Amino acid sequence: MPRTHVDEIRRTRPDLVEPFTAALPGARATVLGRLWGAFVRERLPGVTGHRRESGSLVVELRQGGPLSAAESCARPFAEVPDDFAVSGPDGPISGPAQLLAQLGLRTPAARRLAAELDNSVDNLALARAANADRAAPPNDSADAEQAVVEGHPQHACCRTRTGMSVTDVLAYAPEHHPVVQLALLRVPADRWRSAGVWPPRLRDGDTVLLPLHPWQRDHVLAHHPGLAVTQETIPARPLLSLRTLAPLGVLPGCHIKTALDVQVTNYRRTISPAEVADGPVLSDLVAALIDKAGYGGSLRVLRELGGGAVCVDGQPSASLAAMIRESTECHLGAGEIAVPLTAVHATGAAVVSGDPVRWLTDFAELVLPPALTLLSMGVALEAHGQNTLVVLRDGRPVRVLYRDLDGVRVSPRRLARSGFTLPPLLGSRAGDDVDALHTKLFGGLVSGVFSELVHVLGRTRAADPRALWGAVAEVGRRVYAGLPDHEDAAAFFGDTMPLKATIAMRLSENPGKARWTSVPNPLAPGR
Repeated sequence: MPRTHVDEIRRTRPDLVEPFTAALPGARATVLGRLWGAFVRERLPGVTGHRRESGSLVVELRQGGPLSAAESCARPFAEVPDDFAVSGPDGPISGPAQLLAQLGLRTPAARRLAAELDNSVDNLALARAANADRAAPPNDSADAEQAVVEGHPQHACCRTRTGMSVTDVLAYAPEHHPVVQLALLRVPADRWRSAGVWPPRLRDGDTVLLPLHPWQRDHVLAHHPGLAVTQETIPARPLLSLRTLAPLGVLPGCHIKTALDVQVTNYRRTISPAEVADGPVLSDLVAALIDKAGYGGSLRVLRELGGGAVCVDGQPSASLAAMIRESTECHLGAGEIAVPLTAVHATGAAVVSGDPVRWLTDFAELVLPPALTLLSMGVALEAHGQNTLVVLRDGRPVRVLYRDLDGVRVSPRRLARSGFTLPPLLGSRAGDDVDALHTKLFGGLVSGVFSELVHVLGRTRAADPRALWGAVAEVGRRVYAGLPDHEDAAAFFGDTMPLKATIAMRLSENPGKARWTSVPNPLAPGR
């Protein structure tokens, strides 16, 4: 981290300077290991191939090279030692940006990614430093959201917060456990574009009160001199996604998703007009499909209740927008807690009780029947570890919650076959490409969620990964045996599974377009 950033930590949180410095080598090694894994798994410009040699992987480059390092450090969820380095033609490579430079790229995307990797290292070290003494299991659902210290579990840009200073990160990021004061932007009725139901609490006569993240207020609102915030603020706890927050004392039963012109992992977290328009409609559609399939007791959607944006030059602004979503508390009983699936991994399975194979079986029996049935009916959920939450009672899974309808993919043909008509949508998420449907669901649920759970249960509970994957496969077989068609089963049990190629995305001319690679499917032996 540049000296100026260390000075900022000293001014803002002097108690973190020493633990940050101590955490920096390990954070650098973690990000380097994830980038090394991408060099092996993804199609990256400048990489011509790789091979195994005595426990190491050797990567051949079009220019220079070769590179070599331990194969174990390239695996997903690898625990990388603090002194991890990649052997290069000119000596050991210990920094992610230094490894990226071996590709020989001189593009704006490569320069941008190098800065993102450095930012990820800094913020990961800061997160580890701030949480070094936090070991207790989460007390409530917001605690569980904030327990994910490491960020995205497979992405080298796991803790990127491009645009935020150190002070901003400490003030707003969930891993630092703050209470954020959301501003309320006064929006005249003639400049308001909305969908769904906007809460009466967020109105003042004909004026709409738009919850605005304080970072957005400080960095974006200056470009809109005709708008102003009120004196009132809403205290809220940031959840896993950074820009979605749980309000304290107001708007019971709701979470607030704010627009944020900050890049987190792959995307700048604004809210598109299509997301605002389609959220309530998709909420109704997915909820109706779940009810028809008879799985309302095991899978529930956190509905997008309403959303809106300020019109700028006659068009809704993605930077001045917000959405109101049902909170997890709407679907919890006494003594229950909602935990994002990636937080099960992040807590070392501290929230899990009982036999690990039985636990994973119970979870699979909650999530696979509705998710695979919805796929057959025409909706592929983006069920990765942030969007998918397990409700636990005494450490046992009792139901699953799904949030963020913006990521789903919808098949008009399959919907019609199931007796549903595709509602009018502003976004481009509709299509009948079967491979795209499979990639959407399986890329998050299998390559993400189940892979994380199998890894952490194997590491912390000494569970046999073959037994864990076998339990998941058995539930999948039972689901497909009961469905009228089996056209998705071959992909579910196929030889490979899709995994998002995150570094290839960041190096492409269109870094916002998802790219995928194929990895071995651990469910294949169970077909």
